[in-house]
Amino acid sequence: MAQWERLRQLSPTYWQQLHELYDRDGLPMEVRHYLSAWIEKQEWQRAARDYGLAMVLYQVLLEHLDIQHSRFVHDMSFLQQHHIRRYKQSFQMYQDEPCALASTILWFLEKEKEILNSAEMEKKLELLHVEQEAMETSCQQELERKMAGLRNDVQCLEHEIVCLEEQQDEFDFKYQTHKMEAVTDEAQKNERMKLFQSLINKLNECRKSTLADLKKLLDRAEALINLLVRGELVDWQRRQQKSCIGAPDNVSLDQLEKWFTCVADSLFQVREFVNKLEELVGKMTYENDPIKAQKPALQKRTDALLKDLLKSSFVVETQPSMPQGKGPLVLRTNVQFSVKTRLLVKFPELNHSMKVNVSMSREAPQIKGYRRFNVLGTSTKDLNMAESLSGGMVADFRHLTLKEQKSGGSGKGISDISLSVTEELHIIYFNTVFELKGFSVELQASSLPVVIISNSSQQQSAWASILWFNMLSQDSKDVMFFANVPSAPWPQFGEMLSWQFLSATKRGLDDDQRNMIAYKLFGWQQNYDNCKVTWSKFTKDNFPETFWVWFDGILVMVKTYLENLWREGLIMGFVSKGKEKSLLKKKKKGTFLLRFSESVVGGITFSWVDIDSYGEPDIKTVQPFTKVDLCQIQFHEILRNFQILEDENVPENPLQFLYPDTPKDEAFGKWYSENTGDENPYMKYIKTKLMFVSKEKTLDPRSPMSCDMTQGEGLEPVNGPYGEAAEQEDEPDLLQSQLEAFQDPMLSGSLEPPDEDLLWNIDNPIPTDYDFTHPDLLTDLSFSALNFPPAQACGGNLQ
Repeated sequence: MAQWERLRQLSPTYWQQLHELYDRDGLPMEVRHYLSAWIEKQEWQRAARDYGLAMVLYQVLLEHLDIQHSRFVHDMSFLQQHHIRRYKQSFQMYQDEPCALASTILWFLEKEKEILNSAEMEKKLELLHVEQEAMETSCQQELERKMAGLRNDVQCLEHEIVCLEEQQDEFDFKYQTHKMEAVTDEAQKNERMKLFQSLINKLNECRKSTLADLKKLLDRAEALINLLVRGELVDWQRRQQKSCIGAPDNVSLDQLEKWFTCVADSLFQVREFVNKLEELVGKMTYENDPIKAQKPALQKRTDALLKDLLKSSFVVETQPSMPQGKGPLVLRTNVQFSVKTRLLVKFPELNHSMKVNVSMSREAPQIKGYRRFNVLGTSTKDLNMAESLSGGMVADFRHLTLKEQKSGGSGKGISDISLSVTEELHIIYFNTVFELKGFSVELQASSLPVVIISNSSQQQSAWASILWFNMLSQDSKDVMFFANVPSAPWPQFGEMLSWQFLSATKRGLDDDQRNMIAYKLFGWQQNYDNCKVTWSKFTKDNFPETFWVWFDGILVMVKTYLENLWREGLIMGFVSKGKEKSLLKKKKKGTFLLRFSESVVGGITFSWVDIDSYGEPDIKTVQPFTKVDLCQIQFHEILRNFQILEDENVPENPLQFLYPDTPKDEAFGKWYSENTGDENPYMKYIKTKLMFVSKEKTLDPRSPMSCDMTQGEGLEPVNGPYGEAAEQEDEPDLLQSQLEAFQDPMLSGSLEPPDEDLLWNIDNPIPTDYDFTHPDLLTDLSFSALNFPPAQACGGNLQ
């Protein structure tokens, strides 16, 4: 099937990508559509290097446009005639550079292939997801089949031992009767002895068969234990690690509990079978008795398997967490936290009979200045079935606290390795003793490593450590992890970032948003899959405004003030200024989009399309809103009532269509306040709100409530209707000094693109998605004197 036809059959999601592709200059979509068959047959790659071939293709292209124009003339299609004539005129610019046209068309064809590949990959992933679900179901069904086989083997062996006991009782009865009769006839006596020997031989064969079946049952149990302990439990532990940092993984233990209990119950029955065989031997034995020879090994193996299973069955079901914490595994001294343990072997007779004790490790790792803690509170609880909704055997600790021990010096053997407080990892241990039917074993469970802080200001950094450890570490007890911290592959890192939004707002990051973040971290790359993020780049570079501080600031803002809008997909969010411009410049006047600030921590801004005096698109951007604003006025009300002063100081709302073309009120209307106009309680705020808008350049000062202003091209004061602030004209010198003193973070030299990026942009025949604008292009501004309203505290009124 032709490439263009395949593109037309894609889902609407990919149609949008196709429209965005052809919003660019270079190759109009109508030309691509009408000449699709011819375009796809040509050797554009060779033409990009061969001037002669490029010139031939250029001339043939113009001829095809003439033919298409003639068809529209015949069909009386006036608009199509106009478009084709205009397209032909635009192609005249390639008359002296036909190779550039070939490169342009080749670029578009390659981008089309990328869209097709993405669509095919999505289909494969969907199929893979279905296959994985089917595989998981298939694995569970296979395990269930094996469990049923184990239970059946136990029942068969139980019946076999009963038959063995009956056979032995029969022999014993006949033999004892023979002894009481005192037969004197030698012939009769010999006949009976042959009969007894035959019965003994049969009994011996039955004993051997029973022992063989017992070995097979233990083999089956061992295989299942390996599947459970080394397979299913390890998978669950990894899922729990990921779920602690936001992954939507299933961490229910109910199914594992059924399987563990099934195998444990079977092994306890095997112990009873072995004891029964010993009892039979005590009643009757003979030379070369197989039970007497094999019973000790069988007993030892059964106990070893049971011990292996039970030691793995004691787990931490809910990891330590504080009620008001940023996430699990970040604990603060003298602040209560909760944690829940669970025994996956569920025997009702053990309810309230096993006590669990909590403690911290007494052996500190070889780290300089490593702190130690004591666990305070109710540190001993019974395993019981009352505190679990599913009836599991749990010990739910809800009122534990940690207190730091007094330092006793570094001691001998301490290395020079030194970690920050938020890089120190600590493990909490839980100990109990399992005792049932004469079998006893000590059990220990341990939490995932926790970070212990003493101040709430450390919580953000501590959570970063938890994210990094549980994203990368396969060893859940590696407290030395940050002594030699590994880098994170971008696919894994990007997925983790998406989990943060998914867990906080029920909506993760899409591919475009993740690619923007990758661009922020690595610059432009053909493919980010091989890129890696270092721990330093994540949390330490550009301190205090590190990447994690920037990202977490956005996350907190969205969770606190914008969750509904984000969940509905109304916020594009992570999009670069260059991408923003390329998306908006082909849209009609009043089209706007919402994006997060790249320089203001926890800031959101919007840009819209205006038309300048020459009839060209003019992209304007308002300075970012932060929590200072959003705690006083909801963002959808800002969008609803936002106004600028146009000619003759007539207020006008420039925001009409949310990108790509959704009417603003249709997108945000369901959240609007019932009051409108001056009746709206937010209008008092908006009337006194002064902002500045840049044309095509995003200017991100620290806060729109701040009296700092930015330098940019064509800035305009923005005010509500009848805004008093725009009419003030006193203190001009003060305002001018403020303008000269303030340096916009977005205009820093760090954003100047490297030479290779500039060369790449020049070599690429098509405008890229990224903004390579040099800050020196921005012009200085002067303003008439304006007064700013003072910033108000959250919930305060602006007058």
